[in-house]
Amino acid sequence: MAAASISRRIVRTFGSFSASGNGLTSLPCDLKCGIISLVSNRKHSTSILTPDDNFPYDFLAKKKVITPDRTIGQYQDLVIPVTNFQNEDKGFMVLAGDVFDVPIRKDIIHHVVRWQLAKRQQGTHSTKTISEVSGTGRKPWNQKGTGRARHGTLRGPQFRGGCVMHGPKPRSHAIKMNKQVRRLGLKIALSARAAEGKLVVFDDMALPTHKTKNIVNYYNQMENTKKVLVVEGGPIDEKLKLATQNLHYVNILPSIGLNVYSILLHDTLVMSRDAVNKITERMHTPINR
Repeated sequence: MAAASISRRIVRTFGSFSASGNGLTSLPCDLKCGIISLVSNRKHSTSILTPDDNFPYDFLAKKKVITPDRTIGQYQDLVIPVTNFQNEDKGFMVLAGDVFDVPIRKDIIHHVVRWQLAKRQQGTHSTKTISEVSGTGRKPWNQKGTGRARHGTLRGPQFRGGCVMHGPKPRSHAIKMNKQVRRLGLKIALSARAAEGKLVVFDDMALPTHKTKNIVNYYNQMENTKKVLVVEGGPIDEKLKLATQNLHYVNILPSIGLNVYSILLHDTLVMSRDAVNKITERMHTPINR
């Protein structure tokens, strides 16, 4: 810090002398020699840069810095272009701000994902207690006189083929979560994809044929995409289903089955106009208490 302040002080002094027209002639000899040596070695200094220097632009990062043109989570309606699998321009669509531009809350996403994973557990695990294990209930040997440990049955947990004490029984792993929180989690997931620019809206999901190459060609044109989730508004088209069933990185869901966990598993979300309208209508429907 001291060296930087001294360099800035010398630069200001040198600039004032240059502006007055006296140059270095009016400076003491020792200070004049120090400035001359400092200016001669300016290529190795990071504190002094003059217009005639060749700035090392090669050391700068080539990555473009993108500044967001809007603040996320302001409940503003979004206007995004509409296209199709042939990359044709199909106009624009307005996304509701209270569905696709809500504040991002990771805690809500965490709770909703835990609720989904817990609710989808089958809970069919089961073990047999001592009353359920098949076998005789006869006392294996006398209580005394054999020198062995006393036992009343061979179906206990310490014997091979015996019961399991305090083992799991069929039950539900579901946890309770309010409908408002579930709905908010889906809104946050949709808003996150829209904010990242990973939400694509199609006019329709029509394909000319059922060939897989139709989807592969479109996927290869997408940038920074690993997995794609296609959301159809109504019943899934048969051609689209056949074209994607051999692709592990493309999955299809109807709009009624769209959920937070599936959105998080895919980095790109492709929705049809009909799907967007149905999701918005579902989010605006009053919750039955």
